[in-house]
Parts: sequence; structure tokens; C-alpha cells
Amino acid sequence: MDGSSDQGPVPSPSGSIIKYPRLRQARRALPSLPGWLLWRLNRLRCMSPAEVGHRLLRRLESESERLGWRGQAVAPAPDLGRRGRPWLDLPPDTDPAPCLAAADRLVAGRFDIFALHDIDLGTPPAWNRDPKSGVEAPASFGKLLDYRDPRRVGDIKYLWEPNRHLHLVTLGQAWALSGETAYFETIVYHLESWFAECPPGRGPNWTSALEAALRLLNWSATWHLLGGAASPLFGPAAGAAFRRRWLDSVYHHAAFIRGYFSHDSSANNHLIGEAAGLFVAALTWPHWPAAAEWQGTARAVLEHEAVRQNAPDGVNREQSTAYQLFVLDLLLVPLLVGRAANIEFSSGYQDIIEKMLAFLASLMDVGGHLPMIGDADDGVVLGLSPGADPDARCRSLLATGAVLFGRSDLRTKAGVLDERTRWLLGPGAEARFAALPPLPPGQSSLPVRQAFPQGGYYILGCAFESPDEIRLVADAGPLGFGRLAAHGHADALSFTLSVGGREFLIDPGTYAYHTEAEWRHYFRGTAAHNTARVDDEDQSVPGGNFMWLRHANAQCSDWQSTPDKDICEGWHDGYRRLADPVVHQRRITLDKAARRIDIEDRFHMRGWHLVELFFHCSEQCRIEATADGYRLSIADRSLLLRLPSLPGSRLTLHRGSRSPILGWVSRRFDEKEPTTTFRWSAILNSNTYLCTRIEC
Repeated sequence: MDGSSDQGPVPSPSGSIIKYPRLRQARRALPSLPGWLLWRLNRLRCMSPAEVGHRLLRRLESESERLGWRGQAVAPAPDLGRRGRPWLDLPPDTDPAPCLAAADRLVAGRFDIFALHDIDLGTPPAWNRDPKSGVEAPASFGKLLDYRDPRRVGDIKYLWEPNRHLHLVTLGQAWALSGETAYFETIVYHLESWFAECPPGRGPNWTSALEAALRLLNWSATWHLLGGAASPLFGPAAGAAFRRRWLDSVYHHAAFIRGYFSHDSSANNHLIGEAAGLFVAALTWPHWPAAAEWQGTARAVLEHEAVRQNAPDGVNREQSTAYQLFVLDLLLVPLLVGRAANIEFSSGYQDIIEKMLAFLASLMDVGGHLPMIGDADDGVVLGLSPGADPDARCRSLLATGAVLFGRSDLRTKAGVLDERTRWLLGPGAEARFAALPPLPPGQSSLPVRQAFPQGGYYILGCAFESPDEIRLVADAGPLGFGRLAAHGHADALSFTLSVGGREFLIDPGTYAYHTEAEWRHYFRGTAAHNTARVDDEDQSVPGGNFMWLRHANAQCSDWQSTPDKDICEGWHDGYRRLADPVVHQRRITLDKAARRIDIEDRFHMRGWHLVELFFHCSEQCRIEATADGYRLSIADRSLLLRLPSLPGSRLTLHRGSRSPILGWVSRRFDEKEPTTTFRWSAILNSNTYLCTRIEC
């Protein structure tokens, strides 16, 4: 039903039609510059002088490589006497059927890539072609290839995804479970074709050190599933030759990552991923003298970035639940690989992992839903189930954390021990998980915490972990990480609400990254969140798909949690940049006995402004106008939404609207569907107080 029309204006609860003349704020005229030039100018504005100098030097080095002044080194011969220790174990009593069915599809060339379901990529796939647009990227020098240009590479997300080689892990699992040679032969066929089409340094698969690192992580898992360097599969002459070609590519990957770490404003989750891939590669393939240096450098980066990129309360500073999952996996895999090699990370590193898990457990409602805060691109670290579904991935990580840290609360939130955890932690995982007693319903130790002041999230609620649960997640934190805040959304003072494990008011997600700029702008803009917008402007000023030029600063000014009430009050200064500055203050109060939520919005200003309030409903909600509000219902649960009553205000409901873009939800990358959005608006003058009430 993509593209259904705007429903507004709609009758007010009293039956009359509310109208007002729409206020349009005059926009500052942007210079008529080409998009690529404007992006580069904005990117420069986000850099320090030192970063500009570093990038110029790196550009010169890359140009010299391209011109052959620094040619591609030949990979040294590996010392196969030095072997890495396996870190994946075949779990006992594993039902092979689901894995074999998934592997059989891959053998036939059938893949799922974002919005492309059961697509035939060929056997083997065309590794340099975007399967969505059909654009074939050039095999030019990778470091200088502009992967953001869809004319040259298509949609780079679609091109990169199969090149992460997540599917090789599934094929490796199928071989380990069945011993069928077809799975090993497909791995060989795909890798040999990849080596031929993607020589070191050439083409779109050598533009990003993170992509190379993720490929190494999946190669490591596949390598051990096949039996490692001493596997009989590498015994015959042909097998030994294939092993050497694979090891040569491993060396080039590791050397590429080591010399191409993300720096300065780009040193976000990419740097953690690059270090994770390099660390795991050094322990999986310790066949060269350089591997010791790779390991030491990568471990130091991981230790440092785990603390720098995560708040002390366990919130990842990207301000995104999807990247919380992604970074957690990138920290967890090196921990497990290191332990297999008798290398332990510091207690501080492990403490960060445990706190990140606790934050996820606190966010997840009794129905197992995780709010879609910030960016999400369905990025997966390892090709082990459960795939891209964030709720399933969260439960899997909680199960792994329960076993690793002996946490009954995490066990209760996870529910069951999943197959991914059983593969990662080995034969003893099931017994250790079962030995942790689940907490009884309504146990006071859940949620783990309600206040995460450094990360900026607060959880208001009652009857936690029961069928009557109310769980409201309020955001009074930073825009995102660092100067770019690349994966944050303009969502200050927004919230999500679930009742009885049903999502009622949601964050609509992300949908797009490098392409479809209009949709990218909407989904990360203020109007796509349950908060307020002033004068048609986002709270923060965007400068491109992955940067914000001006950041709204948000803070919590009051947090209280008692047996009777939860109160969260915050403010942000994103609209102080207006000619007549505005400060938005929001106070959310939950009366637990009455099951009533009051949302009080105050706007401190002098002149006239257009003020809008947005409330985004789950796509499962049924909406019904009543005498005193709107009833939202999902299955056997309902709540009453009462919006501010103010003369001259206007209320419209939007569902699948394209002008304006409103009323959409994106549960998966590059997929969207209509839902219902309430948009309340009024032209207000001087300091104003508005109250919205929700009765649960």
C-alpha cells in the first residue's frame, strides 16, 4: 500500500473540522552548488585542522600507491607450523535441518539482501555488481573510488553486503554438521571467484577497512568450521593451493586494515570493527611475523575504543540501538577469540560489555521489542543466526551475556538459549544457562536500571515483566557520537511507549542511507519522532547523509522514580539558533496507580512560532476517535490519547503520506510501510504550555 494518501484534516473529537493558515518560515537560500561539492564543504566544516592535514597526507599516499610508486607487496609465505586455536564448537544435539536448508539455498545462488528476498545472485555472484541496480563498479584503485556515488557503484550497501561473506559461515556450519562436499565446494568456488574479481587494492571491496575486517571475521569462523590450517580438506595438491591463495588474501586484508584505520571524526564504530577484524585475524592466522604486531595494536585499539565509544552506563555513544547491538558483537567476538587463545581482555573492557547488555535488557519490553532509536542498517557481524532481526539479535546477545557473566536477569530477558550462543560458547553453554534460575515474574531486579544519565535514556514504567507492564523510554541525551554524530537522529525529548508488551508509540526507524536523500532526511529528522518541531526546522542541522553541522544539546533536569510515580524532565537548545530563540522543555509523569502518563511541553520564546507535536503509532494500531480523544488498540490492549486542547490548533492524521512525508515505519533497511502519525500544530506566541495525556 506504499503511497496511500494523507487523511487530514480529520474531525476533532467533538466533530468539528480544525483549520488554520499554514505558516511557512522563509528559508535561507542555499548556494546552488553541486551536491558532491556541498557535501565536501560540509565535511570540511566538521574537521579539525589536524584532521584536514592527516587526510591530505593519506590522499597523497593513496595517489602514490595508485601510480605504482608504492606497489602492492607480495604476501610472504605462511609458516603453517604456527596455528590458531579454534573458537567455534559444534554444539551437541544440534538439529541440522534449518542450517542445511539455508545452505542449500546458497548453493543454488539464492540470497536475501535487504529488500531483495530470495534473489538469484548467480553461482558464484558477481562480486563487484550492485544486485539492486545492476551497476557494475569499476575495478579501479579502491582507496580513491568514491563509493558514495551511485552512478559509479550503485547502492554501495547492496554491493557490500554479499561481500561480507556472512553466507560462508552458514555453508561452513552445514559442512560441519553433514560432511557434504557440496558445501565445501561452494565455499571454494565463491572464494576463488572473489580472489579473481577482487585483487588486493582494486575495486569497491577495497575502499573500506571496515568491510575488509567484517570479511575477515566471517573468514575466521568459516576457516575453523572447516578444520583450520590442518584440515584434510586442504590435503590434496588442489586443496593446498587453494589454502595458499586464501592465506595470501588474508595477509593482504590484514595489511590493508592495519594501514587504513579510521581516524579523527571517522573513528566511530568503524574503528572498533577494523580492530576486531585485525585482532581475530592475528589469532586465527598467526603464520607471519607481522601477526604479533597486528594483535598487539588491534587489542590496544579495542581496549581504548571500548571505553571511548561507550558511556560509563553502557550506552553506546552512537545513540542507536542497532549500533548498540553491532558494537557489542564487535567487542564480544574478540573477547571469545582471545579466551580461546588464553588471551584475556581487561576487566574494564569486560565491564563495558556487561553494562551494554544491561542497557539492552532494560530497554526491551516484556514482549521482546527493542525501540528503534537512531540509525539501523541491518548490519550483522557474523553469519550465524538469528540474522538481521534486531529483537532476535538482542535476545541472542542477552543469552550469551547470561552465560558469560552468570546473570539470571539476562537469562530471564533472553528466555531461551539460542543456536548462535550454543555455537559461540560451545558444549558447556547449555548446562551453564540452565543452572541460572530464571527470575519470577515482576522481579524487582528487572529492569536492570531505569536511569542511564550519561547515555541520556530514562525508563518510566510499572508492572515490569508482567502482562500489565507499562514501559516508556525517554530520550534526553546527545545527538550522536563525535563531531559528525553520524548515526544519531534529531530526536531530542522523544519517547517510545509499549503497554503489555505491545508497541503503541514507536520510533519509525531508518529506511535509507546512501540513496533516496528525501527519505533519509525524513526518517532521521525531528518530524519522524515523538517530540516537538518548531518552524518546520529539525532540532539539529543536517550537513549530509552522515553528518550534522549543528547539534541540539539535550539534558535531563529532573529524574524521580518512586513506588507511586516516575518523572523525567529534560530540555534542549536546538532552536536557540532561530532569530527568535526557542527552548523546548518536556516533563513526562507516569502515575502508576492511575496508569496515566502526562506529557507537559513548555516552549520558552517571545515571538510567533509554528509548533508541531508528533505521535507515531505502531503499524498494528487501530485508531478510533472518541468523545474525548483517540483510542489506540492492538489486539486486547488499548490506550486513550488526549492531545492538547487549544483554540486555533489543528490536528491531522497521516498514513503513508508523501506530501508531506509522514505516516511511515521502516522495520528493515530499505523497506517501509504505512502507519498512522498524529500531527498536532498551532501558531503560538510567547511562553506556552501544552499537555498531552495518555491513559493506559
